[in-house]
Amino acid sequence: MSTLEAARVVLLAGPSGSGKSRLAARLQAQHGWPLVRLDDFYRDEDDPAAPRSTSLGIVDWDDPASWNEVAAVAALEQLVRTGRTRSPVYDIAASRAVGTAELTARPTDLILAEGIFAAELVGPLRDRGLLREAYVIHRPRILTFALRLVRDLREHRKPPLLLLRRGLALLRAEPGIIAAQVAKGCVARSPRDVADELAGAPDLSPSASSGRVDPVRD
Repeated sequence: MSTLEAARVVLLAGPSGSGKSRLAARLQAQHGWPLVRLDDFYRDEDDPAAPRSTSLGIVDWDDPASWNEVAAVAALEQLVRTGRTRSPVYDIAASRAVGTAELTARPTDLILAEGIFAAELVGPLRDRGLLREAYVIHRPRILTFALRLVRDLREHRKPPLLLLRRGLALLRAEPGIIAAQVAKGCVARSPRDVADELAGAPDLSPSASSGRVDPVRD
């Protein structure tokens, strides 16, 4: 596989609630590209390596150390080079992986990888010749705050008061989060701009066999 053929991973980074998952799902539906949800590589809550937040009294889920970067890179590299890999299936409410899912990719597919820690993979994927592009998704801060809170409450991700406190902290931190991800090599774009930029990429039928299949519960 040439370097050009291997450079197929498109990273979608950005603050929690910025629209990464919705954009990734839309691109997958439009182009048939496989989607790796990097948040599935979170550590289990009782993992000794998981960092703790002294202010909230829980695992600091906004710290990259709460996430298994090595496993995420390995899965993406295997998907690019062999066309197949397995990913954890993570239950955010339970704070642990609850199964695995098989992911497949065709040789001409771009591979979407989205998550709040996606920017951590810019260097490792670039060093391996796997990176096509890295974006940090952003939109007005107050909109991100509101949509994130509605989503988290709807999905019962954590107790409501904790979600509100975390949401306000993220609202204040968002400019710094975006700046840090740009410094790691991401390009700041709105969801619409990213969709437009990728529109010229190979457009494969969404009906073809590619992407994520039903999870296998362990």
